[in-house]
Amino acid sequence: MEAIIEHETKTRFDARLSKEKKLIIEKAAILGGYRSLSDFVVSTVYERAQMILQQSETILASQKDSEIFFNALVNSPEPNDALISATIQYKKIEPK
Repeated sequence: MEAIIEHETKTRFDARLSKEKKLIIEKAAILGGYRSLSDFVVSTVYERAQMILQQSETILASQKDSEIFFNALVNSPEPNDALISATIQYKKIEPK
């Protein structure tokens, strides 16, 4: 189980894990040059959280862009006078 206790500007996060997992994480923290196990855990989890959020935002933006593009193709407006004129001019100079 985990508990979050609020303080003035910082919060606390507790997690229970097996001794084996803790030893592996501690070893990684030491090899990674972190000052403490907490620094390693917070830094690693924060980086991963940012990556997940960025991927999610990219997917959502990509889906929205796809919807806008598809909608523009399916529900395109009638060509205006400027577009019709440009098409006529293009066809006059288009190589055949």
